[in-house]
Amino acid sequence: MVVLEAEIRDKHKRLPDPDDAPRGEAERESRSVVRWVMLSLLFVIMIVPVYLLLVNAFKSQDDILDNPFSLPLGGLTLEHLSAAVDSPQYNVIGGYGFTLFLVVIVDVLCIVLAGPAAYAIARSLKRRTQLVLLYFLAGTFIPGAAVIIPVIYVLREIGLANTVTGLVAHDVASTLPVSIFLFVGFIRTIPVDIDHAATIDGAGRYRTFWTIIFPLMRPAVVTVLILNSIGIWNDFISPQILLSPSSGHYTVTTAIYAGISQYSTDLTKVFPNLLLAIAPVIIFFIYMQRHIISGLTVGAVKG
Repeated sequence: MVVLEAEIRDKHKRLPDPDDAPRGEAERESRSVVRWVMLSLLFVIMIVPVYLLLVNAFKSQDDILDNPFSLPLGGLTLEHLSAAVDSPQYNVIGGYGFTLFLVVIVDVLCIVLAGPAAYAIARSLKRRTQLVLLYFLAGTFIPGAAVIIPVIYVLREIGLANTVTGLVAHDVASTLPVSIFLFVGFIRTIPVDIDHAATIDGAGRYRTFWTIIFPLMRPAVVTVLILNSIGIWNDFISPQILLSPSSGHYTVTTAIYAGISQYSTDLTKVFPNLLLAIAPVIIFFIYMQRHIISGLTVGAVKG
């Protein structure tokens, strides 16, 4: 009888309150409305600059100045986009080659340096090794623009000022902290037994990493390559300051800036060149975004 009464009381306790259902539904609807408002606001903030760029890349100078947000379908022309491709002053297409060269060189050097460093940190349990990881992580909290002036002085002292080698060295150093952090998180999800088995077979640590561990790091490597490539392609401050116009080298972003006059700007050349500069990055990001997401989350949960 006592057991029965206890079960009845528990049953009554588990019964939902009729007044709680409408209240919970109202709260869910309220949260849903706030969520959609925030998403809509974020969408507008992000889409307006893209809209202005797309529309004004095909308009005349007067239309851009008078009605930048308008869409005069009858006045749209491909003449300005074609002129931007052939213009020697706003040579964005010429900057594609140099920027692509920077992307490839920096990516290769970053993988070669960050991979073994991350492997040594991930497989070591010593306190000093973890302090090294914290040292690399500290680099992610320092804005790149804040260290440009010290970098200039360092490059002058070692004879690499105003050279492509100096720019490459700076870009590699700036990409290492995030790359090592992502690699360490991923390597720690790989069982240590694999290393032990390779050691028994006679493989050293260097060979174990490059022939066994590195192929397993493909998701993390792809993510690092994508993030670094987009960052280098969009970078403006580093190549603009570390490479003066006398060097004769222009990236996609600095080539656009080189054609902007101090007193007047031809917007019919600026907007088409901006469109040509960001179009490869947007297409590349849309195509590779699933690899970025999978690479960032694959090492988040162990097991």
